[in-house]
Amino acid sequence: MSLHRHNPAELSPPTGFSHAVTATGTRLVFLAGQTALDTEGKIVGEGLTEQFTTALGNLLTALRHAGGTPADLARVTVYTTDVDGYREHAHELGRIWRRLAGRDYPAMAVIGVVRLWDEQALVELDGFAVLE
Repeated sequence: MSLHRHNPAELSPPTGFSHAVTATGTRLVFLAGQTALDTEGKIVGEGLTEQFTTALGNLLTALRHAGGTPADLARVTVYTTDVDGYREHAHELGRIWRRLAGRDYPAMAVIGVVRLWDEQALVELDGFAVLE
């Protein structure tokens, strides 16, 4: 499996994401949206950073169970009910990402939404990975 991250000099320098990712491999893993649900199906964490930590951990757990690692992530989409809060905490969220997933950034987008399935959820992450 090979992922190649493309960050052309003609585009603004990426911070915490890659502009494009090409992938070769034999298996795709499509990861369902993950929020800050605990093992009992309850949202945990009062703030955005706490919920982001749990949601990312849940996404990575699903990926590991499918045989992948964070470096296999080709695309992640972050949905949040608080884009301003996400921007305000971007540096802290970046530190959380690096601690849990490393520095091999996938192509990413952050999308503001009115609400998520669970009303208490502030953030949800989904994505896909390419495995050998």
